[in-house]
Amino acid sequence: MLKKILVPTDGSEYSQRALLMAIDLGRQLQAEVILLHVAATPEALGYVLSKDAAVVQDQYVNSEAVLATTMKDIDLEGVQLVTKKKPGHAAQEILNEIVDQDIDLIVMGMRGYSPIAASLMGSVSQKVLTKTKKPVLLVK
Repeated sequence: MLKKILVPTDGSEYSQRALLMAIDLGRQLQAEVILLHVAATPEALGYVLSKDAAVVQDQYVNSEAVLATTMKDIDLEGVQLVTKKKPGHAAQEILNEIVDQDIDLIVMGMRGYSPIAASLMGSVSQKVLTKTKKPVLLVK
């Protein structure tokens, strides 16, 4: 039985579609839906900055806007939704959340890059899909 569904978001239309799918499943299965945004830190992107850098603060504040954009015009009636924001590298923090929260299903938006583009860009959904043993539902 599914009790916890994780929906990582980057604020895109694909993420919103994934959230809609997860909310429908959450309602039907009475499962908790966790909406997660990971704010990329300079360190996660390969840059070294001091711990109190304004860039980190700006990215973290932006998480609120990303979460709000993803939830815009979505009916949350009848579903338990928890929002979370974390700093770090998106794929790694999503994988950490899967373990930390004992997630049963991951529902992610997928932009539909070609296999070559995805490998060059380091698709987050591709990394999560290949690194977890939990079921993953990719939504286009």
